[in-house]
Amino acid sequence: MTLYAVTMTADANLLSALLPLIAQLSNHLSEAERYRRLLAALRTVLPADAVALLRCEDGATWLRPLAIDGLSPDTLGRRFRVAEHPRFAALLAAGQAMRFPSDTTLPDPYDGLVNHHTDAPLPVHDCMGCVLMVNEQAWGLLTLDALQTGSFAGDAPLAALQAFSNLAAATVATAARMRELEQTAAHERQRAEHFRRHAPTRSPQLLGHSAALRHLQRDIATVAASDLAVLITGETGVGKELVAQALHAQSLRADHAFVSLNCAALPDNLVESELFGHVRGAFTGAVQDRSGKFEQAHQGTLFLDEVGELPLATQAKLLRVLQSGQIQRLGLDRERTVDVRIIAATNQDLEAAVRNGQMRADFFHRLSVFPLHVPPLRAREGDVLVLAGHFLERARSQMGLEQVRLTSDAHTALLDHPWPGNVRELEHCIRRSVLQALRKPRGPQQPVSIAAADLKLNPEALGPAPGLPVLNAVLSEALSPALHATATDVALPTHLGSRVDQFKRAYIHAALQAHDGNLARTARSLQVDRSNLLRLCKRLGLAST
Repeated sequence: MTLYAVTMTADANLLSALLPLIAQLSNHLSEAERYRRLLAALRTVLPADAVALLRCEDGATWLRPLAIDGLSPDTLGRRFRVAEHPRFAALLAAGQAMRFPSDTTLPDPYDGLVNHHTDAPLPVHDCMGCVLMVNEQAWGLLTLDALQTGSFAGDAPLAALQAFSNLAAATVATAARMRELEQTAAHERQRAEHFRRHAPTRSPQLLGHSAALRHLQRDIATVAASDLAVLITGETGVGKELVAQALHAQSLRADHAFVSLNCAALPDNLVESELFGHVRGAFTGAVQDRSGKFEQAHQGTLFLDEVGELPLATQAKLLRVLQSGQIQRLGLDRERTVDVRIIAATNQDLEAAVRNGQMRADFFHRLSVFPLHVPPLRAREGDVLVLAGHFLERARSQMGLEQVRLTSDAHTALLDHPWPGNVRELEHCIRRSVLQALRKPRGPQQPVSIAAADLKLNPEALGPAPGLPVLNAVLSEALSPALHATATDVALPTHLGSRVDQFKRAYIHAALQAHDGNLARTARSLQVDRSNLLRLCKRLGLAST
């Protein structure tokens, strides 16, 4: 084939990939879907094994992956400091499409993250990338890696990538414009100005892409601009305070104080002083005047964590403040007016507390004008690996490590675990596993590799979470051999992992029988995500419908 014919074929491939993207620019698509289609089109043009779209943050100090193809899922939870990754720095400095020599000595930021090649460092391979310019500013990077050396040889791949980057910039600009049009102009100006001044360090991020989290984010955006009181409910460790911070950051009060108070950590005799303040001599130990949380949060937000722990007497006084905005310091007759938005959180059933006389009904209704429920981690399909990647990157940076990765069996273990402690448990698990993995011998160029054994997940937690409905006779009969057999039983495996798998197999089999093999009803009864249950059934060799 002549050089002219090769060039014509390359141009035709580029055109066939670009035309659908151009046609979709005006379509109403989510940002994630736009970026997914963008990377899929890029891989049809250039023979890459892994591609990524990263966005600049904090004045191009950081790069955050927004979409990936061919990389480990936990990459989406990472955040790369440009100063620590010379390849990213070189691409940003070049300002245009750039190809690295195959034998470059610069470390690859994706070592250990490319699918089907988890060894590090990566072997000699082709790598190139391009800066995306939006409004004459560096918006982010497109990166491509091909494990076959010579895949990007010649001038044609660079020219194709440069042409593609122009459409990519138009795609990200369109996605941003679509997002702006979904909000009112006045509220958007307020939010844009706030995030311009405070992002990324002060803007809390709720990481994940699950349907449950997206629903929560929509509810946050709905209520954030109002002054309605919000009651955040959810299990321990799901991130209720992070949700409260996100509400404040997206509100019109974002430039004012966010004050937090843990109601469960206060002695009864100090609650009122903490909330309303006191003057000198108001009680023994009051040696000087002190403002309370309400005064500190004036024109801002007051977050009352574990609000169900407040005494009934304090609830009555708080109710008056919520109704009138008037507070009175202990030991002072004069009242003060405060303008505070209340966000409360609890892991208790407050409606039951009202019925039991442990909470005032009027106080409960005043707090729960707009309730928000934070889903448990086991209900957030796929978010475990994203969050694990985020915590891994944070641990890597804090410990001064070059590369930390999760093995495939660690991925499986993370997805199978029910996470009764939710995101907090996951964070502690990842930090602990990094320390465990550091104890293993490895070569000077090898990354810290975390296997399932390093996670040290509690096998007892692999069964049902507390409070699950008991399946009575069916369950008891199915589980009896596994529960009562000893390690000396010849018919049973003695390896701990096998015993745990046997218990899970018996438990899930019994649950499926109780629900006539229906996977959706079984998942609801076990309080796990349906897709996670399906994956577990396949691994354990169980049939489902």
